[in-house]
Amino acid sequence: MTLENISNTKVFGGWLKQFNHQSTSTQCKMRFAVYLPPQAEVHKVPVLYWLSGLTCTDENVMQKSGIQRVAAELGIAIVAPDTSPRGDNVADDEHGAYDFGIGAGFYLNATQAPFDNHYKMYDYVVDELPALIEANFPVTSQKSISGHSMGGHGAITIGLKNPQAYQSISAFSPICNPMNCPWGQKAFVGYLGDNQQDWLEYDSCELMKVTQANTPMLVDQGSEDNFLAEQLKPQSLIDAAQSRQYPLTLRMQQGYDHSYFFISSFIEEHLKFHAKYLIKS
Repeated sequence: MTLENISNTKVFGGWLKQFNHQSTSTQCKMRFAVYLPPQAEVHKVPVLYWLSGLTCTDENVMQKSGIQRVAAELGIAIVAPDTSPRGDNVADDEHGAYDFGIGAGFYLNATQAPFDNHYKMYDYVVDELPALIEANFPVTSQKSISGHSMGGHGAITIGLKNPQAYQSISAFSPICNPMNCPWGQKAFVGYLGDNQQDWLEYDSCELMKVTQANTPMLVDQGSEDNFLAEQLKPQSLIDAAQSRQYPLTLRMQQGYDHSYFFISSFIEEHLKFHAKYLIKS
């Protein structure tokens, strides 16, 4: 598969690179960013996949979080895909809403027309992108997954459904119970249809209740997040984890909101959490 290198920036001794490629999963051109720490010039390194939130692209975490400094220190590559398929032929919300369609792929495989042609973000993140990364960059098959908001939902659901693939899971401000919040209900009806049985496989709380996985999970949530009560519902995830003694650490961080200021404040702790499972002494 041909990769088109569209940017290279040196940062903290490593390289931040952006690439385009034609995706077989989404049937359109996709862009991703990869940060290769300095250690990658000497040996293969493990990977943390970062999934961003509504309206975001691969650039948000790379430009706003300060993630490269810690990744360079620990020797972890960071891969950030886009949040949805894009292009002139990709279906979008007819009203141009920010929370559905382009920029809002919800990391699932759509089954409803016209979105089922391109919105296969689950397959892209779980299968296609890791295979592409491992074939073209100096990385090992050891990987973990993290994300923010819609991307936190994606990280948790993907991690729970693929425990053999990810060493650890973390999230900032995840949409914990999308079946029971406006963002999730709108997305699930549009992408998956009205049958709520089909929604169960993309809801973190429902997956938590039945999973056989025990993948370590860290979640941070700001107490002053504007979306906390209506959209995010972290207590539902706590209750689901307690119902089967899942190894979840969920921390309410006092005074923090939903922004990348919050993420940048705790990203170092998240990377060090992942490093415990990615880097074997």
